[in-house]
Amino acid sequence: MAKQFDIAIIGGGPGGYVAAIHATHLGAKVAIVEKERLGGVCLNKGCIPTKAIVRSIEILLQIKEAGRYGILVGEPRIEFVKLMAQKEEVVENLVSGVEALVEANGIEVIYGKGEIIKPGFVRIRGANREQEIYSKKIIIATGSVPTKPPIPGLELEGVLTSDDALKIDELPSSLVIVGGGVIGIEFASIFSALGTKVTVLEMLPDILPPVDRELSRRLLWLLRRNGVDIRINSLVKRIEPKEKGLSVKFESKRGEGEIDAEKVLVAAGRIPYTEGLNLEDIGIRVESGAVSVDERMETSVPGIYAIGDVTGGVMLAHVASHQGRVAVENALGYERRMDYRAVPNCVFSFPEIASVGLTEQEAKGLGVSYKVSRFPLSASGRALTLGETIGLVKMICEEETGKALGLHIMGPYASELIAEGALAIRLGAPAREISETIHAHPTLSEAIMEAAMGQLEGAIHLLIAKS
Repeated sequence: MAKQFDIAIIGGGPGGYVAAIHATHLGAKVAIVEKERLGGVCLNKGCIPTKAIVRSIEILLQIKEAGRYGILVGEPRIEFVKLMAQKEEVVENLVSGVEALVEANGIEVIYGKGEIIKPGFVRIRGANREQEIYSKKIIIATGSVPTKPPIPGLELEGVLTSDDALKIDELPSSLVIVGGGVIGIEFASIFSALGTKVTVLEMLPDILPPVDRELSRRLLWLLRRNGVDIRINSLVKRIEPKEKGLSVKFESKRGEGEIDAEKVLVAAGRIPYTEGLNLEDIGIRVESGAVSVDERMETSVPGIYAIGDVTGGVMLAHVASHQGRVAVENALGYERRMDYRAVPNCVFSFPEIASVGLTEQEAKGLGVSYKVSRFPLSASGRALTLGETIGLVKMICEEETGKALGLHIMGPYASELIAEGALAIRLGAPAREISETIHAHPTLSEAIMEAAMGQLEGAIHLLIAKS
C-alpha cells in the first residue's frame, strides 16, 4: 500500500523545504521528493556559493585598502583552491542545517525523480528502487536550469554555465561572459576582482534590465572604470575553438567583432525545469515553458500547486519561499494570496545594488504621477567611515500622497538596507512616516531617512546650492 501524506512536495529547494516546514507547523504530514540534495540551486549552486566567494573578495579588497587606514600589510595572494574550498564548506554547513531542520520537523525525504501519475499520486524513481505515494495535495517546486541560447559552439570544452563556474579548480586568465543580467554581472564582478580579464557581451542597450536605469548605468561606468570590458548592444553569433582557448564572434552596431578568451561563461538566465513531471498528460497548463498558477499558487488542476522558478516570473529564492508558504496555507484550507508589490531584488556586485517596488521607468510607463528624491552616500557619515561613498539611495513616491512606490540603493550593505523599503511599500507608508522614524546614528540606514526627507522639506545633510 502506498504511503499517505497530506502534502507531497516535488523539489527540496528554498521553495520546497520552506513549504514543507511551514506545513508541519500547521499540523500536516509531509513528504519531500528530491532528486539531488536539499537546498536546491540556491544553496548548492547559486546564491550561497556565489556569496561565499563574494565574501572572500570583500576581504581581499579590504586588505588592498588597509594602508588608507594606517594598517600596513603585504600584497595579498589568492589561493584559488582554498577560496573554493571555503565556499564548499559554507555550502555543506548550510545544506546540513537544512537537512537537520527537515528531519527535526518529521518530514519524510524520498530521494529520486518525481512524476505525477494523476492527482494525488506521485511516482518516485530512485537510484535503486521505484515507489508510489499518495498525497491529498501536491506542490511542484522543481526550480530551474541555466538557459542554453541557440549559439553554435556551446558544447565546446571551456564553455561554462553558471553551475560549472562554481566548480572550476583553476582561475582563468581571461573570460567572456555572455549576458549582462544579474548572474553575468555578479560573475563579472567576482572574476575581475580575482584578476581575470573579463569581457561582458550584452545584447540589450543596458545591463541589469530589472534594475532602475539610473543605478544600472552608474554600475556600468564603475565596472568599466575597474577594468571590466562591457559591450552593450552586442549579440553573440557563435563560439569557435582556437589553439589556446576560445573565440567569441559577435555583432554590434559597429559591425562584427571577435574576442578571444580562455573560458566562456554563458549567463543568459534560467528557464523552468519541468522534465519528467507528466504535466501535459494530467492537464496542468504550461505557458512558455512555465507552470501556470493563480494568485493562490494553484495550477489548472485542483489540489496541485506550483511555486518558485518552475512558475516563471520572479525567479528569486525568497519569492519561492514566500510562495511556498502561500501554497501550503491554501492547500490546508486557509485563504492566502500572493502579493508581488514589495519583492526586493539584489545584485551582489561591488558595490551592491538592491531594489524594491517600481523603477522610475516603470512608474513613467504606468503613467503614475511621482516624485524622485536622492541622497548620495558621499553625504553619509557612516559611509565615510567605511570608505565606501560611491552610491546613493533613490526613492520614488506617489506625488499626491507621498506613498512609497520604489526604493533603489547602490552602496555597501544595500541588500540588508532594502528591507526597510520593502516594509514601507507593503504597508503603504508615505515618505513622512519614514522620515519621522528615528534612525540610529551613525548608520547607513540614515540615508533612507534623508531620501524620505527629500520628498518633503528637504534632506538635512545634503548641501543644495541656492540660485
